[in-house]
Amino acid sequence: MTPSNWYNVVPDLPAPPPPPLHPGTRQPVGPDDLAPLFPMELIRQELSGERFVPIPQEVLDVYRLWRPTPLIRARRLERSLGTPARIYYKYEGVSPAGSHKPNTAVPQAYYNAREGVRRLTTETGAGQWGSALAFACAQFDLECEVWMVRASYDQKPYRRSLMQVYGATVHASPSPLTSAGSKALADAPDSPGSLGIAISEAVEVAASGADARYALGSVLNHVLLHQTVIGEEALEQLDETPDVIIGCTGGGSNFAGLVFPFLREKLTGKINPTFRAVEPAACPSFTRGVYAYDFGDTAGFTPLLKMHTLGHRFVPDPIHAGGLRYHGMSPLLSHMYELGLFEAVAKSQSECFEAGVRFARAEGIVPAPEPTHALAETIAEALRCKETGEEKVILTALCGHGHFDLAAYDRYLSGSMEDHTLPQSRLDEALSDLPG
Repeated sequence: MTPSNWYNVVPDLPAPPPPPLHPGTRQPVGPDDLAPLFPMELIRQELSGERFVPIPQEVLDVYRLWRPTPLIRARRLERSLGTPARIYYKYEGVSPAGSHKPNTAVPQAYYNAREGVRRLTTETGAGQWGSALAFACAQFDLECEVWMVRASYDQKPYRRSLMQVYGATVHASPSPLTSAGSKALADAPDSPGSLGIAISEAVEVAASGADARYALGSVLNHVLLHQTVIGEEALEQLDETPDVIIGCTGGGSNFAGLVFPFLREKLTGKINPTFRAVEPAACPSFTRGVYAYDFGDTAGFTPLLKMHTLGHRFVPDPIHAGGLRYHGMSPLLSHMYELGLFEAVAKSQSECFEAGVRFARAEGIVPAPEPTHALAETIAEALRCKETGEEKVILTALCGHGHFDLAAYDRYLSGSMEDHTLPQSRLDEALSDLPG
């Protein structure tokens, strides 16, 4: 059964997370500061101290198109690895957009439509979020305008086509349509773009239109809140107690959606799994970033967020996991990482695509590049169990399919895929520009 409430982890944490700050006053932001971008109900959810938030019936009606999503035991993968571990994956690729992203796109579109908004703007990395929001806007008769990171705009033309089928207008970012995009192009005419730049463009346009608002696909508390339907369902579906729970992290919504309900059970002493976040070695905000206040976008339009960051001007290399190419990490997850509530590791893209191919040949599902990071660590954990003889139960999040990512698999299979290393000097330069 699809849960009737979203779960808010904040009241159950040992310490509250640091608040977002107004960049001018350095005081905590309030509802009025966020009102130009978000409808009031989402602002309430962002700042909420309630453990459970009821899911509106109108949202549940759309969720029923694909929820509950299946929890599948990867028996064929287990056999191919020769591991005594038992591997389960929660498969979100059955949604209309092919990923977990509609879990938050639908309520965001619903709340905006209910408050009279006519147009939503957003950014997208790999196109998963953009296609999810385009789908959600179609359900509630909203216009949708998407700034898609240039690297993915070029790599994934059919993801762009899907957004357009749902009715969205899609721009490559950086674009000449905004001051933020024009500045980025002036600085680097061949820029591959970044989620930070695309966010700046979408926020700029939303803030200038009375009937427009901005929608974000990850990072913020209300987005992570909506994704907890994943973990709540998995708790009901899983007949065993997990020993290790693994998810990929870019902004953090997929990982949080799976983990938070299990963390609630752990904090009450009912279970004791290890939680592990997996990020790209080319964009390693947990494992190599700093925990500091920084802007969520490149141009500095957003509030200051206390998060693990590589610097808001950092432009990641154009790896194929476009949804993980973000300079920062969810402030809530960053706070929890500082509290020691989960681990983090980084993986190269060739190791991840190797895992994706192995999974596809065993289980039949071609995963998106993003969850191949979680699969790579899942396989590594299962092989460690093979060495030790431990019969661990491993749960992972397969947050989307890779049907629109076959060009990336082509590059891997042809041997032309490159692993991008991040020199410390480049990271130091990006971090030198943090806002005080």
